[in-house]
Amino acid sequence: MKLEGAVVLVTGANRGLGLEFARQALARGAAKVYAGARDPSKVTLPGVIPVKLDVTDAANVAAVAEQCKDVTLVVNNAGIARLGGVVEGDPAAQLREHLETNVFGMLNVSRSFADTLGANGGGALINVLSLVSWLNVPMLGTYSVSKAAAWSLTNGLRHELKKQGTQVVGLHVGFIDTDLTAGLDAPKVTTGQVVNQTYAGLEAGAEEVTADDASVHVKSVLSQGVYLAEVDAA
Repeated sequence: MKLEGAVVLVTGANRGLGLEFARQALARGAAKVYAGARDPSKVTLPGVIPVKLDVTDAANVAAVAEQCKDVTLVVNNAGIARLGGVVEGDPAAQLREHLETNVFGMLNVSRSFADTLGANGGGALINVLSLVSWLNVPMLGTYSVSKAAAWSLTNGLRHELKKQGTQVVGLHVGFIDTDLTAGLDAPKVTTGQVVNQTYAGLEAGAEEVTADDASVHVKSVLSQGVYLAEVDAA
């Protein structure tokens, strides 16, 4: 799928990676970019159309889908990340919070826009996943679980939407240099690098993008059981 002439919806587009997805979509010639955010007043990028969108609110998502029937590309970027493992503290509550946004939010948006994409020639979905879709990092235990579920959801969407010609792209990447990772002492890639590689993959017909060296490495050694060893996120 090509960005030139596309009508794009980006969730969580008011900052960080989502903002960069919106910015580069415009730069690559998108005809229209809807910038979804819980508070659309925080969307300040010139040239986009701010849309009130809370991915955890199924009714709100459905209403946005009804409003934006010309969309040909959906970028499922909205997500949350909380520190914490799967044993200590209150992991059940934290996991539910992660799942609500990172999995059910992605499901709400994908299901609501599936018919729209099909009616507009198939289009594409880009789902922002993670390096920890493939392994669990103790300091991000519940987040890792949610991203593993989001990876499986992405694979399911790919198979079910293939018949209508929808390209489903899973983006795997490690730490990105945004405000969400500001307190982490770890190698990070820029939002510009991630989005550039993702859009290049989309336009080349890819179904999966590994946007940094860490993700490329982990994917290459999955069959060796890398996920069985404890991973130091730092």
